[in-house]
Amino acid sequence: MNFTNPTYLTNQYRDSSNLDARATIHQRFSTNPYGWFNWVCDKLSVLPENARVLELGCGPGYLWKECTQRIPSDWVVTLSDLSPGMVDAAWRNLVVTGRNFKFEQIDAQEIPYPDETFDAVIANHMLYHVPDRRKALSEMRRVLKTGGRLFAATVGDRHMNEIGQWLARATMKDDLPRFADPFLIENGLEQVQEYFPNVELSRYEDNLRVTEVEPILAYVRSGIRAAYFSEEEFAKIEKELRAKLERDGEIFITKDSGMFVARKQTE
Repeated sequence: MNFTNPTYLTNQYRDSSNLDARATIHQRFSTNPYGWFNWVCDKLSVLPENARVLELGCGPGYLWKECTQRIPSDWVVTLSDLSPGMVDAAWRNLVVTGRNFKFEQIDAQEIPYPDETFDAVIANHMLYHVPDRRKALSEMRRVLKTGGRLFAATVGDRHMNEIGQWLARATMKDDLPRFADPFLIENGLEQVQEYFPNVELSRYEDNLRVTEVEPILAYVRSGIRAAYFSEEEFAKIEKELRAKLERDGEIFITKDSGMFVARKQTE
C-alpha cells in the first residue's frame, strides 16, 4: 500500500474518525504529562506577536484546540488540509473558541499564496503522506518570509513498534507497510536540508502505558494495515493483548516523535 496514494488519503481522512481513534490512545495513556501540543506550542513561541501562520495538514485542528489560550491575539492563523472533511472538522472544533481562524482546502504541493507570505509553516505529522515532498518543501520555502520558520513534525523508526510486532505475529507477515517510512526522523533531515540548510531536530520524550485493550484495538482498526488481516487474525491480536494486560497490568508501547525546525535564509 502506498500511503501517499490519493485514493488511500481520501478514504482514510474523509472525516476525522480514524484520526480521532488514533489520537485517543495518546491523549489517555501517554507517560509525558506535559503533552505533545504544549511542546509544539513552546516551539512556536519564537514567532513574532503579529505572525502569519499556515498549518498544512491541520486535521481536526487538535493543536489549536489544545493551545487556544497560548496563541497571541494578533496572530493570523490559516488552517488547511487536503481533505475537505478535515477542514470541516477543524472548523467545528475551533469555531467555539471565538478566535478568528481561517480555514482552507490546500494541497501542500501547490500552496495558493504569494512568495514571502508567512512567518511560519507548520507540517505536523503529514509530510509522509505527500506524494512529491520535494515540491511541497519547495512550496513551503517559497511562501515563507526570509527568516521565517518551518515546523515539520514526524515520527521515528521505533514509533509504535510493538503494534507492528503484534500484527506480524497474527498475520505471519513480516512486510506489513508502515505509513511514515517516506519521512521519518531518521531520513527527514536530508530531505528538509535540501531546501532549508539551517535545520535543528528536537525529540519529544514519551511512551504509552495502556491499561485497557479496547483503545489499542480501535487504534489498529483505524489504520490502513487493518486491511491486511482477517477477523480471525484480529482475534489473535486481541487474545494476545488481553493475556499481556492480565499478566503485566499494563501494555507498554514505544513512542518516538520529534520536530525539525528550519529557518529560511537570505537568498
